[in-house]
Amino acid sequence: MKQIEVGILGGTGMVGQHFIRFLEGHPWFKLTWLGASDRSAGKKLREATSWRLEGEMPAAAAETVVSDSKPGNAPRLLFSAMDASVATEIERAFAEAGHIVVSNSRNHRMEPDIPLLVPEVNADHLSILKAQQQNRGWKGTIVTNPNCSTVVLTMALAPMTQFGINLVIASTMQAVSGAGYPGVPSMDILGNVIPHIGGEEEKMQQETQKILGAVKNGRFLPLGARVSAHCNRVAVVDGHLVAASVELVEKPLLADVINAIQQFRGVPQERKLPSAPCRPVIYMPEQDRPQPRRDAPRENGMSVFVGRLRECPALDYKFVACGHNTIRGAAGAAVLNAELMVSEGLID
Repeated sequence: MKQIEVGILGGTGMVGQHFIRFLEGHPWFKLTWLGASDRSAGKKLREATSWRLEGEMPAAAAETVVSDSKPGNAPRLLFSAMDASVATEIERAFAEAGHIVVSNSRNHRMEPDIPLLVPEVNADHLSILKAQQQNRGWKGTIVTNPNCSTVVLTMALAPMTQFGINLVIASTMQAVSGAGYPGVPSMDILGNVIPHIGGEEEKMQQETQKILGAVKNGRFLPLGARVSAHCNRVAVVDGHLVAASVELVEKPLLADVINAIQQFRGVPQERKLPSAPCRPVIYMPEQDRPQPRRDAPRENGMSVFVGRLRECPALDYKFVACGHNTIRGAAGAAVLNAELMVSEGLID
């Protein structure tokens, strides 16, 4: 297929750089446009920002002239890495102008006609897009991906939805890269744990219910389960770890839950989308796994790893899940969302 031109809103920031890295060599998408603030507009990327990731800034991106983040000469498909303080109006302006905005920003995730997408879990939520355009009069659309910790939890829980979910209690250990750049001061995080991340617990609780819920007659129906989250920042560079307990409606055997995890696949795997891992959720039988440093980067950072599944004396089962927060929890998630939209015929 002919490559589809794409752009990045917020292309000079940390998440924008992860998009640039993830899109390098992509078989379907060709990065041709970068948008940022007026301070960076008119400069080549290499002049507008410092490269914060490992290795060198990709050569093609380095020579790309940054544009102001306004509709005009941008390609139709845009990935948004905009800061939440400015994302709302900018993303809406592009959608109104006919662009398809696949956003990593939190601003539109919980709106009643905007999909909060994890392609293996709720691909059918894209059906809401017709209602979105009718409600808002947009020529384009906005699709979002979840918070970086929510995607780890929801992918781990997705195989268990067949048993019915009543209650989830989760505690996170979140990497410092999730705080962006410069992130958390070294004197605060080294040798320490910070038991608060602003707004994170609310996002995990609400987003999980929306993602694992249903869509019917142009409306989202949230998961009928209670979700409680405790969120902590720890001195790990990449990879969020989630320790969770779950109460299930049915009372499956431990072997049945493990089998459900091992057999779990979704639409991206059926269609062999370029960024989709062969196994989106990987069960690990070792007693000391998963671990962020050893497991989060595997499978190109796009799989979630589940281990330590065992009976819980308070609920039914407890487990540990791990995923790469800046790939599966950010740039990679949005790119996979766009691939799903292409496969659905929503992007030419």
